[in-house]
Amino acid sequence: MAIDIWGCAPLIQVFDMPVAIHFYRDILGFELVTTSRPRDHFDWALLSLNGVGLMLNTAYEQDNRPPVPDPARVAAHGDTCLFFGLKDLDGAYRHLRAHGIDVKEPAIAPYGMKQLGVQDPDGYNLCFQWPASRQMRAQWQEWYGLEFEKRDATVPDA
Repeated sequence: MAIDIWGCAPLIQVFDMPVAIHFYRDILGFELVTTSRPRDHFDWALLSLNGVGLMLNTAYEQDNRPPVPDPARVAAHGDTCLFFGLKDLDGAYRHLRAHGIDVKEPAIAPYGMKQLGVQDPDGYNLCFQWPASRQMRAQWQEWYGLEFEKRDATVPDA
């Protein structure tokens, strides 16, 4: 018997909750679902976008937060990458650039995914991706049970 999992909501540790909320809600478009406390001063938040859950937790309670992040606590943030399915990578690139985010144009990875990478304010890597070929699209359909439109203009025939 398998475990019947129905979703995933990673928990990442952030240094400055208002900065993180601005990035995920105001730039990426996540909805703030619930927080550990009402109003603007909270240490934990659940965000959601199109069924994707993400939890943010502060590294320090507000009254114990140092003026800058402890390098030892954030050293591995760059080793963490959250991957998101995103069809319009070129539009996302323009949107992020318009919001002052340093990001390179989307590129096709050797394994067939068109990808757009960015770092969040805490140094976590985010990768937005979409199949770049029919073969990769077929794999995604098999792996994730996704249904694509008959003629998905974002995926070339090759």
